[in-house]
Amino acid sequence: MNLAQPINYSMTAQSSTQTIIIFDIDGVIRDVSGSYRRALADTVEYFTNNAYRPTSTDIDNLKSEGIWNNDWEASQELIHRYFEQTGQSRHQNQINYETIVAFFQSRYRGTDPDNWNGYICDEPLLLQTQYLKNLTNAGIAWGFFSGATRASATYVLENRLNIKPPVLIAMEDVPGKPDPMGLFAAVRHLEENNSKISNSATVLYVGDTVADMYTVEKARSQDSKRKWLGVGVLPPHVQKLPSRRDAYAELLIDAGAEVAFCNVQDLTPARIQALVGE
Repeated sequence: MNLAQPINYSMTAQSSTQTIIIFDIDGVIRDVSGSYRRALADTVEYFTNNAYRPTSTDIDNLKSEGIWNNDWEASQELIHRYFEQTGQSRHQNQINYETIVAFFQSRYRGTDPDNWNGYICDEPLLLQTQYLKNLTNAGIAWGFFSGATRASATYVLENRLNIKPPVLIAMEDVPGKPDPMGLFAAVRHLEENNSKISNSATVLYVGDTVADMYTVEKARSQDSKRKWLGVGVLPPHVQKLPSRRDAYAELLIDAGAEVAFCNVQDLTPARIQALVGE
């Protein structure tokens, strides 16, 4: 697809849209192993006085608890846990949360607030714009709900994928996952922009963490009028070893995912139809 032509997410090829897909962004749309996760490790290392740098597995283990979707909070939690292991209580650890956030952002966004020069600039994309166009042509509505900041999410959606304007619910808009409010809001925004969407359309939420799958479970428990399905995507960093890849896939399935793919583009319109019909 010619990137000079912005993607119009509201176009549909059918008279009535029966399927909605909401995508997470980090680990699904872009590879953040060398950006967000690197910034997280840098932050923990810095505030533990270079005594502890969490490994990729350490970060995965924390996120498998299902409540650490916010990487600033995850950084703070790993810092606290390190000092607890040295005998210090959380009360004794007086590191200011805003200081942690500022350091993290200096690594992730960079040192220039107007022209970002941090790790975000080198994030590999995990899908091509043609994939989203294929969904639209198949009569599937789509949007995004991410725990990333709006600025970070907009950077990848608008600047790199040329989706203008995206249907996007970001960190600042709603409570963090696994609260499903953001998922509900993304669906509602799509419905407001596309009168062809059926009020009983099935919703698939595509994510790469346990918290994403818990979000679907909570959405299902709070809104039984429509079908809610969780679809797992394995982030690139867990695919280097078959054993770790398989273990992570099992983790997502156990958390509620219907299926887990190695790449989001494996969730084709045909596979979507099969999932919705099951």
